Amino acid sequence: MTVTGPPADWPLSEASRMVLSRPHHWHVQTLGDGPVLLFLHGAGGSTHSWRDVLPRVPGFTCIAVDLPGHGYTRLGSRQRSSLECMAQDIRALAEQEGWQIVGIVGHSAGGAIALRLSQMLPDHPPVLAINPALQPFEGLAGVVFPVAARAIASLPFAVDLIHKTLVAPSRTRQLLAGTGSKIDETGAALYARLMSRRAHIEGALLMMAQWTLTGLTADLPKLDTRALFLAARQDKTVPPETASTAARRMAHAEVEWLDGLGHLAHEEEPDRIAARIARFFASGS
Repeated sequence: MTVTGPPADWPLSEASRMVLSRPHHWHVQTLGDGPVLLFLHGAGGSTHSWRDVLPRVPGFTCIAVDLPGHGYTRLGSRQRSSLECMAQDIRALAEQEGWQIVGIVGHSAGGAIALRLSQMLPDHPPVLAINPALQPFEGLAGVVFPVAARAIASLPFAVDLIHKTLVAPSRTRQLLAGTGSKIDETGAALYARLMSRRAHIEGALLMMAQWTLTGLTADLPKLDTRALFLAARQDKTVPPETASTAARRMAHAEVEWLDGLGHLAHEEEPDRIAARIARFFASGS
């Protein structure tokens, strides 16, 4: 069965390929040369969010993947969209492809996956997480939101309804404004294209429906992964103090603050973020 990858005008499509590593058909982008860094986007995103970062990280092979059901990765199992399952399936992909990963970069939920994945890989490679989502939903939201997401993801007509509400570019702009970031029109148009894909919306809903941080947050004091959290002060999606709270519970984690940037900091100032990524993994600080 042929699985279609991204169109020719998708960012960095020349670096794209489709890889079958069961249960998913993965969309993978590879740029550069040198030790391997793995890039993981957040919920509702795709490799496109790294479009201006990957070419700016010198001295490394940069590999970005679309998470299961997101972007152009075809979901092979609706039951494997949890944090734990995604980390396991990415590890299997890395082993199949022979990637010797020396570092992982994650954004938002991708930061949480990066920490869990690091513990599954040889030598527990260091993690740089941008606005990591490391705080469970609190109070009533912690009960109601996962239940609602599971109900929506299990009902095709509900997925269709949400998909229709997100197709309009104006709705995409509203969602982006809610992140606290200001990205250019090109970036906004790319998110609008993602939102027009029903499979992408379903993949994001399945991830939210199965998302739990209980195991990871309990394990934070035991993690030996070296980590750097870049926390944007204008982030309206993940409370910035989440990063410092998590770092205090870890043995080898630090926080750096990004002034004037929001949740999509790496899309707002890719040069700055790429330089910090390169320095962290090249020098260890």
